[in-house]
Formats: sequence, structure tokens, C-alpha cells
Amino acid sequence: MKKSLKSHFPIIRSKEEVRLIIRKNLRLEELFQSWTAGQQEEFLDFCSGNRGVKILYDSFFKEILNPENAPERLNELLSLILRQQVKILQVLPNDSTRIADESSLVIMDIVVELEDHSIANVEVQKIGYKFSGQRSACYSADLLLRQYKRVRGERGRAFSYRDIHKVYTIVFFEQSPESFRRFKEECIHHFTQVSDTGAEIELLQEFCYVCLDIFRDLLHNKGIRNKLDAWLTFLSVDDPEAIEALLDQYPEFGKLYQEIYELCRNVERVMGMFSEELRELDRNTVQLMIDEMQEEIDALRKEREEAKQEAEKTLARKTEEASQKDKKISEQEQEIAELKKKLAMYEEHGND
Repeated sequence: MKKSLKSHFPIIRSKEEVRLIIRKNLRLEELFQSWTAGQQEEFLDFCSGNRGVKILYDSFFKEILNPENAPERLNELLSLILRQQVKILQVLPNDSTRIADESSLVIMDIVVELEDHSIANVEVQKIGYKFSGQRSACYSADLLLRQYKRVRGERGRAFSYRDIHKVYTIVFFEQSPESFRRFKEECIHHFTQVSDTGAEIELLQEFCYVCLDIFRDLLHNKGIRNKLDAWLTFLSVDDPEAIEALLDQYPEFGKLYQEIYELCRNVERVMGMFSEELRELDRNTVQLMIDEMQEEIDALRKEREEAKQEAEKTLARKTEEASQKDKKISEQEQEIAELKKKLAMYEEHGND
């Protein structure tokens, strides 16, 4: 028999109860029928506790870890990831900062200002971008420039570059890029800028990549080893047995799951949230297909150009070879003509 979380959270409804509520509302039933069979099953499973909710979906993450309503939760998560105590001062708008529609494959994206006025961008990607480092660097630079413009505008003539603070870029990958997959024993990678001589200056951009697929493999083999593992389990695991293990070791997460299942009792609202996530994932899937096809086209264009250049080189070489042969033929024909003249002279003298 399938494990269910209902024994931990009695407010959870059964699948049949959720399905009945949907059937009684024509609009909800139409929405439910617009989903695939797999999507319908996923929705009913997490509403009934047969699976955990995907916390990293934008709507669910912001509901449970909203830094405006419960800042202590994201404070703790960021402190554990950044290996230093941090405190969120405010949430910053981020809709205008995404460069060139870089939101493809991004599930969740939030920007916060910390108590020391540094900026932290927390982002979740369904599938790791190609050129993840380059993309993160561009977005980090954009956030750094925004901070510079804002602070300079606020301080005016009193502005100094010491007023500019760090920008942290924290990316959670549900499926890691190839560059991280060979590190089977490491699921978190920190990047900072350092010199090759040991000289130290304060450079302002730091990056952290969290590979949740690799974490789940480590969790399977090693279990929950510390509070950071507990948070990553909460964020990325929907298996009821693994959630039970988390609650046994860290019962404080029970309050967060309780909020999730109280939310799930509002079927209309949670269906709207789930439907929005499905639309975003579908858009992202289309964008991924476009990106992959464009990459293939770019590769084919490169191959075509290389083949064209090689053909031109080959043609030039063959033309040169043909020219040399023409020259040699011409020289030999000229030599034959000279020899024929000589032969004619011999024959003429012989007749005399």
C-alpha cells in the first residue's frame, strides 16, 4: 500500500474528496479536464498526501518561504548556503532585470536585499542552462549595475564605491548542467573571484550552484546529515517516506508542511497555482525546444561554413595544381615545337 502523509497531517483530504469538490464546480472541472492524465494524477497525489508538493514551484515557494511574511525561513536557508549569518532587509522587484527574456526554464526567481545591503538573487531552474556561468555572470552584473545606479542616486555627491555591496547569485538546479554531473559527491558549488598571486581586493560577485538531482542521490546513500540537508530535502523531495524521515529528525518542518496542506484545502486556489505552474513549464519546454533547435542550426551553419571554407581551399589548391599543370603543358608544348623545328631543319639539310 502507498505511503500517505495523512497520518501526520489529518487535515489532508482523500483523492475522492478532492475529486468530488472539483466535480461540483463546473469551472474547476473544465480546468481539471484541460490537464493531461499525468498532471491530474500529480495534482490529486499532492493534495491527498500521496506525494509531497513541489515546493520549488514559484507559487508554492513564495507562499511558504515568502520573505515578507516569514523572513526567518529564507534567512536560515541563505545563511546555511552562504556559510554566514544573513538577514533579509527587503524584497526587491526583479521583473525588469531579466536580460533578453532569460526567464526560459526558470521556475522561480526572487531578489532580496540583506541587512548589510548586499543583494541575493535566488533562482530555480528546471533544467540547467547551457552556458550557466556566462548567463549568471550577466545577470549578476545587471543586479550590480542596478545597485550602483540606485545607491548613487540616493547618495548624490556623497557617493563612494565603498557604498556598493556584494551580489550573491544562488541557483538551484532540478537537473544539473553537464559541467556539474561528474562531481558525484558534491551538490553545492561556491564560486568567488581570486587572484593567481594571492593579492586580495574586494570583488563583489559571488555565485553558488545547488544541484538538487545530485543531492537526492547523496540523500539516498547517506541520509540527512545536517540542517542544510534537511532544507534541501524539504525543497526537492516529494517521496512520503523521505518526508517522514525529515520530520523524525527535524520536526520543525512539520509547521511548513501543515501550511502546505492547509493551502491544499482551498482547492480552487491551489488549482489556479498549479495551472499557472503548468503554463510556465509548458512555455519553458517550448523555449527549451527552440534553444536546442537553434543550437543545432548554429552547429549546422558552423559545419556548413567550415565545409565551404574547406571546399574553397580545396578548389584553390586544385586550381593552382591545374594552373601548374597548364603551365607545364604549355612549356612542354613549346619545347616540342622547338624540337620539331630542329627536326625540320635536320630533314631539310638531309635532303640537300
